[in-house]
Order: sequence, then structure tokens, then C-alpha cells
Amino acid sequence: MSSINVMKWSGALVLGAVAGYAYYHFFGCEGSCAITSSPVRSSLYGAMMGGLFRWSLITK
Repeated sequence: MSSINVMKWSGALVLGAVAGYAYYHFFGCEGSCAITSSPVRSSLYGAMMGGLFRWSLITK
């Protein structure tokens, strides 16, 4: 994997994690929501979504 590819993947994961944390901070709930009740879970979920979005942009 080239360094440009690694940077693109890393950027997508970091942006997703930041977006997940922002969602937790502004819209998250207290205790009853499985994903948004914890900043760590919300950030990991966001990173996963960022990775899936980056993966969907890959052309063959």
C-alpha cells in the first residue's frame, strides 16, 4: 500500500471518529442509547463509517 493510500485511509478514519464524537457531544443521549451514550463507542462507530465511506470510493 502506498503512503498516499495510507494517508487517505487514515484521514477517512480520523474524520469519521471526529464526526462520531461531535455527534455524541451535540446529539448523544444519556445511558439508553447503545452507540451514542459513550464517546468512545460513538467515535469508534464514526471511524468505522468513515472507513466504509472510503472503501465505497475505491474503483476497480
